Amino acid sequence: MTEKRKIKNVFAQGNYNCIACSPYNPIGFKLQFYEEGDYITASWNPQHNYEGYPGILHGGVQALLLDEISAWTVYIKAKTSGVTGRMSIRYKKEVTINQSEIRLRGRILEHRRNLCILEAQLFNAEGELCAEAETTFFLFPVEKMIAEGTYPARFEDFYDE
Repeated sequence: MTEKRKIKNVFAQGNYNCIACSPYNPIGFKLQFYEEGDYITASWNPQHNYEGYPGILHGGVQALLLDEISAWTVYIKAKTSGVTGRMSIRYKKEVTINQSEIRLRGRILEHRRNLCILEAQLFNAEGELCAEAETTFFLFPVEKMIAEGTYPARFEDFYDE
C-alpha cells in the first residue's frame, strides 16, 4: 500500500484567497492535498450551493476541481509552478450533490522543458470515475517563482516533517 503524505499549503498566508484551496475563502472549497505514490489526491464534500442541474454538481465546478488537482500535481511532482494552457474534460457520470465525499487525483503523464501534461480524475463516493481531464500546463522556471515569492525556496516546506 502506498504511503499517504499530507502536503502543506505554503501559499495560505496573508490575503491568499484561492477559491479551491485557501483556508480563508468563506465560499471556497478549502481543499487539502496528499501525495500518494505517483498521484496527488484530495477529497471534497459537494454542497447544494454548487449545484447545476437539480441534484447534480455543476460541470464548471468539476472542471475547477480537476484544474486544481492538476496545479497541485505540478507544484509537487514537477517541482515548479505554471498555468493551465489547455484542458480537455470528459464527463462520464453525473456527480450528485448528496454524496458524502468525492475524490480527486492527478498525475503527470509527460514532462518536457516548459510543458507538463497531466491526467486528473474525479471519483464519486462509490469510487466510480465520473470525470477525467487531460491538462497541459505551461511551466515557469522555478528560480523565477522563488524570486517572486510565489513558490517556496525550500521544496521541503510543502511537508510538515
